[in-house]
Amino acid sequence: MHRLDKPASLLDVVKMVAFGFLGVRRRADHERARVRPVQVIVAALVFVVLFILAIRAVVHIVTS
Repeated sequence: MHRLDKPASLLDVVKMVAFGFLGVRRRADHERARVRPVQVIVAALVFVVLFILAIRAVVHIVTS
């Protein structure tokens, strides 16, 4: 099976969302990705929740 024919793994989706979150994703990677929109939405929501929790933790540590 060719790399382009198989769907994206969980690690592929996590890397894609993480690099997109940081703004460093290449166009070639975007065009080559075989992900479903549901995968991206779920991974992005998890990243947003983790980001918010990290910010809250830092604020709590700094203000206490």
